[in-house]
Amino acid sequence: MPAYLVRGAATLLAALILTAGVWASWGTARHVMVPDDGRERGMLSLARCGGDECTGPYAPASGSEPRERVVIDKSVAARKGERIPVVVKPDSDEAVRSGGPGFLHAWLPLGGALLLAAVVVAGGLRLNKVAAILALAGGIQLTAAFAALAL
Repeated sequence: MPAYLVRGAATLLAALILTAGVWASWGTARHVMVPDDGRERGMLSLARCGGDECTGPYAPASGSEPRERVVIDKSVAARKGERIPVVVKPDSDEAVRSGGPGFLHAWLPLGGALLLAAVVVAGGLRLNKVAAILALAGGIQLTAAFAALAL
């Protein structure tokens, strides 16, 4: 197989991986990053956690009604009884964590995509410095998200 085909395929694969990472991240990140677009922002008091999700009452920052039960992914929740800042997704009772930890958690798929793309760039394109930069960026993002949610 000609080298230019291998390089072209590797380039397309790396671009596809990175695009998928951004796409997967944006589904959650847009709720955290886009300010004042009509989304409810407030505090969630964690009352119960089980399986993959936690629930609790929601107290809005301003302008919306309190809710008795809002659901959040367990991976971003703190300990039972704690209050965490959240953004409620429009037309649902599902919340995403806001602030620094929520921002970092929202971009986790991109961090994983950076690591995977680094392998493709190093192996298929033989661009070791670029691959090292991609891997370092992905590793920093994943580590920062873990540290922010663990502390």
